[in-house]
Amino acid sequence: MSGGQVIDKRQLMSQSSLLRELSADDLDRLVTYVRVARFNANEVIFRKGDPGHSMMSVISGRVRIGSLSPTGKEAVLNIINPGEVFGEIALLDGKARTADATAMVDSELLVLERREFIPFLERHPRTCIDLLTVLCERIRDTTEMVEDTLFLDLPARLGRTLLRLAERHGEEMPDGIRIGIKFSQRELGDLVGMTRESINKQLAAWRELGIVKIDHGHILISDVGALEDVIDGAS
Repeated sequence: MSGGQVIDKRQLMSQSSLLRELSADDLDRLVTYVRVARFNANEVIFRKGDPGHSMMSVISGRVRIGSLSPTGKEAVLNIINPGEVFGEIALLDGKARTADATAMVDSELLVLERREFIPFLERHPRTCIDLLTVLCERIRDTTEMVEDTLFLDLPARLGRTLLRLAERHGEEMPDGIRIGIKFSQRELGDLVGMTRESINKQLAAWRELGIVKIDHGHILISDVGALEDVIDGAS
């Protein structure tokens, strides 16, 4: 579905990590090209191999970027949160989507069509540089994920993932750092490359040691140093 008023779109665009540095005139120009799309929880936004006609920015909700194996197992490549963009690779090169995108919860997106946004980028080098920065961050994240898979055992991979999530979405609490996103154990397993059973077993062991807690579906890291020791011990 799509909707939203122009004034709403302009305000939302100004909050995007990619577009917030644009001048008022540039925002006014670009707002005529974008639309708002809404997706229900677990609804597919696009599939790997689909034509890449647009880039999206998350207004509200959360989007999972992943890839399915021939056996149906999903590898989660990224979690996109409000203010962040996705779909930029296919938008820039005009080729097929490189992964699946699925709404994890009810989500609202700004959609920028390639036929309109590419000419805009050609006239705005600052936005081009900002988009390159986004791409570089994604490449760094992917490189770290590959290194973790190759060099770390399962507990260390889970520990590294929890610390990354805490860095991006952590909330300081009296008894530790609470990860502000709820993950099912299956979703966390897809993100780490572990089975749900392995996630359950490892989190239970760390709860016994006082390293983590489960707080109303959220993971709370009580002992960051202990997780760092787990990672260092596997390196």
